[in-house]
Amino acid sequence: MTISRRKLIQVAGAGAAALALPKKTLAAKKTLRILQWNHFVPAYDKWFNGQYIKEWGEKNDTEVIVDNVGIPAINPTAAAEVSAKKGHDLFMFLWPRPAYEEDVIDHGEIYQECEKKFGKPIDLAIKSTYNPKTKKYFGFSDMFVPDPINYRIDLFEQVGGNVDSWDNIRKYGKMIKDKTGVPVGIGQAAEIDTAMAMRAVLYAFGGSEQDEQGNIVLNSKNTLEAVKFVKALYQETMTPEVLSWDASSNNRAMLAGKASVVLNAISVTREGENKGMEIVDKIGLAKAAQGPTRRMGLEHVMSNFVIWKFAENIDGAKKFLVDLIGNFHRAYEASEYYNFPCFPKQVADLKETLANDKKGKPAGKYSVLADAQQWATNVGFPGYANAAIDEIYSTWVLNTMFGQASTGAMSPEDAVKEADAKCRKIWQKWKERKLL
Repeated sequence: MTISRRKLIQVAGAGAAALALPKKTLAAKKTLRILQWNHFVPAYDKWFNGQYIKEWGEKNDTEVIVDNVGIPAINPTAAAEVSAKKGHDLFMFLWPRPAYEEDVIDHGEIYQECEKKFGKPIDLAIKSTYNPKTKKYFGFSDMFVPDPINYRIDLFEQVGGNVDSWDNIRKYGKMIKDKTGVPVGIGQAAEIDTAMAMRAVLYAFGGSEQDEQGNIVLNSKNTLEAVKFVKALYQETMTPEVLSWDASSNNRAMLAGKASVVLNAISVTREGENKGMEIVDKIGLAKAAQGPTRRMGLEHVMSNFVIWKFAENIDGAKKFLVDLIGNFHRAYEASEYYNFPCFPKQVADLKETLANDKKGKPAGKYSVLADAQQWATNVGFPGYANAAIDEIYSTWVLNTMFGQASTGAMSPEDAVKEADAKCRKIWQKWKERKLL
């Protein structure tokens, strides 16, 4: 399959940047091709595509070409490139893709180089890119994005409630819906925001797909309690719209005043601020909700850059990643504090910048993210992300489990048993391939 690079570029200015490079770069012998998503904060792509890659290209005598794609195009594009053994030198996923471990280089030396220069990476990055079975780094993570609770301050004040716990979200979410008609907006669909939200509930209730040693433990009392809770949450506080949501539906619902609570990154509030929307001042942020077992959420986006074994410029791709970490404070600023560092020394003033953010109202709105590392975990918690976890995530096994129970299509008990059976089948497949 041939992918038209120009067709894929969707960010304003990116095409012009690629076509209007300085003469020196056009004459360069080397090319570096990068694929990444359309960032939810457009200012980041403007900086990265319009400024950063030009500077890096001039310094490294390389023409850098960036292709930006929407989230739904990432996985099909990766599959096409692997099938053709041809494509980009650097490919960015938004969650761990250890299923491609055999198709990528070992990224360990990039981590080593960065650690030498910039200090240790956070555990979240390692748990999202390392396979303890094969001792291989199947990706490299430059950043993660916290997934706080976005909620309507005014609506929760009306019912005298807060979003500190899942029980409160259910209790006060119902009161708000009964009083105002505005529902809770947490996805129950085949998309990544649902996958993250459902795991936040699952982990907070003490359930998980696997244990620390990588054994399947989904069929448990804790998982069943989480599923029963989500069923009640759906039936008491939501509307059927959430069954067919995509990854940006919760953003749109919150900004349109059609949701009292969503789980999302700060792209919701940033979009509202940047477009001068009045509602944005009524949207508060809170850390992950407390459950019966723990307070825990997932990262919202976990950047996973991979370098394919068949990449034409492997050395350039490695250097680009090391240099990106070296320039990470600029990336953090360009993303309007959306991209959090996997090498924390590179944004030593994270707490201060969040507290002093000029756009957020009420003042100090973003300070709640300062301790995100304490409540954000990886896909595959409490173990590492692995190929089986990747397939479970990418084929929406847990989304389906929760959705089937929420709608009454299956009993919570049967939904859990069915999901557990699917997980065990997937597990067996990857064990046979010796990646688990």
